[in-house]
Amino acid sequence: MSKFITFEGVDGAGKSTHLVWFADTLRQRGLDVVVTREPGGTQLGEQLRVILLSQPMCIGTEAMLMFAARLEHIEQVIKPALRAGKWVISDRFSDASFAYQGGGRGLDWDKLNQLEQWVHPDLQPDLTLFFDVPVEVARQRLAHNVSLDRFEQEQADFFERVRAGYHKRIRQNPQHYAVIDGAQPLEKVKQQLESIIASL
Repeated sequence: MSKFITFEGVDGAGKSTHLVWFADTLRQRGLDVVVTREPGGTQLGEQLRVILLSQPMCIGTEAMLMFAARLEHIEQVIKPALRAGKWVISDRFSDASFAYQGGGRGLDWDKLNQLEQWVHPDLQPDLTLFFDVPVEVARQRLAHNVSLDRFEQEQADFFERVRAGYHKRIRQNPQHYAVIDGAQPLEKVKQQLESIIASL
């Protein structure tokens, strides 16, 4: 039976690293896994990703481009894979728009709800893994990166709002989330992920 699982967290939370291990572990158990990302996942989506991560733009444009890339992603990658019985693991999905454009940028939450209902009214992840770390920890990790995109270059207060946006989203529908302390040692996180895999 197919499942749609998403990984979320502020930049520097460690989600992308753990996503690779998570997907490999599922494959070792004989599952057919598709790993993808947002923005991106399709040819058009990857082109939009370059624009979104490098070009300044107004908040509304940023949100609509994110959801435009997401619609392509859903129609070309996510839904076909799920229909084929595969597991889809995505590095970010709509929670990121609520956290970054809603929390971080201050875009009206109702506008994001409208975009979500338009783009994927009948699709939500079966489970979202949210890697939660204090902003100062995330920023220390990013400090080692020599090529930061325009989101990663934001100030600490932006990421505090992003983190708060994620927590608001989780409070609205807590049963769909697994919150993971991303500041734990790697082995502790893997133990938690192993428990999640066993429950799935």
